[in-house]
Amino acid sequence: MARVYNFSAGPAVLPEEVLSECASEMSDYRGSGQSVMEMSHRSAVFQAILDEAEADFRALAAVPGNYKVLFLQGGASQQFSAVALNLCALPGAARKADYIVTGQWAKKAYQEAARFIDAQTIASSADETFSYIPDCSDLPIRADADYVYICENNTIYGTVYHELPNTKGKVLVSDVSSMLLSQPHDIGRYGVMYGGVQKNVGPAGLVIAVIREDLIPQDDIAHCPTMLAWKTQADAGSLYNTPNCWAIYVCGKVFKWLMRKGGLAAIRECNEAKARILYDFLDESELFKGTVRACDRSIMNVPFVTGDKELDAAFVKAADAAGLVNLKGHRSVGGMRASLYNAMPVEGIEALVAAMKGFEARHKN
Repeated sequence: MARVYNFSAGPAVLPEEVLSECASEMSDYRGSGQSVMEMSHRSAVFQAILDEAEADFRALAAVPGNYKVLFLQGGASQQFSAVALNLCALPGAARKADYIVTGQWAKKAYQEAARFIDAQTIASSADETFSYIPDCSDLPIRADADYVYICENNTIYGTVYHELPNTKGKVLVSDVSSMLLSQPHDIGRYGVMYGGVQKNVGPAGLVIAVIREDLIPQDDIAHCPTMLAWKTQADAGSLYNTPNCWAIYVCGKVFKWLMRKGGLAAIRECNEAKARILYDFLDESELFKGTVRACDRSIMNVPFVTGDKELDAAFVKAADAAGLVNLKGHRSVGGMRASLYNAMPVEGIEALVAAMKGFEARHKN
């Protein structure tokens, strides 16, 4: 069967070049006589895979030397509690944090943090179904807040921060799951940046966390589970227990693929061009409409609707039959959503727009 164009929000499309490389090494990784899925995580062979992956990630993202890069299990959702438990255990911490809620994942992160600390929402776009990013130029950040938290790109609702919030000197924590390595990251502006890899970078089951070293508590944290303590993971070089070896290996392949593409500045240009094709059509279409305020549009996740649930369902069905799969919108919002991650070729967006044009022609009033 020919490969489809997979618009899933995650797990998502991976580069065919990477898939082919992984297939060629499936049963025998570089003469080791074993698959990466079989080898010991304590072996010299896997340690080399991990070290190379970290070095390539640091080079791609221009990670400063005073930041730790951790490859962790539990996905981004596990970091919702880890962020609060670690940052509020630092010396002098007030155990307070301010959250900007622009979608489901920021809301869940806030709710999780509120189980352990004094968390409050200082801005939200819930009043308009998270279809915009609120003004973050002068937020009511508490003077004693330990950090300010955002979800930078909202996978479900299709919004993105084109400018980072003014945190008034407070540590910025950002969940970048659906934009990780899709563009350059100015790491020095974050205290903590983390993301699940299953959208732009690799298979599900791994999160990459970039944490400024001074934000990793050095004393024992009695109230923090061992596996959630960043010091546990940092001291062990992401090998405190068996990591997701396969996901790290595949991510390493993707890092090299991105390097061959010219790095993050080049991939951003490619991603912007792909998104422009779809947004230009949505802006002129009489049937399909985007759901996000234009100035806050994501280039990764593009939600759209016809305004008629039956027509939405009919389009998703027709697109699926044409090899354009996983376009159904998130169950909380309905409609359609096209995720245009790094590995989505421009031909996929062109095929999607062609299908939308054909559908519109058949369903004009």
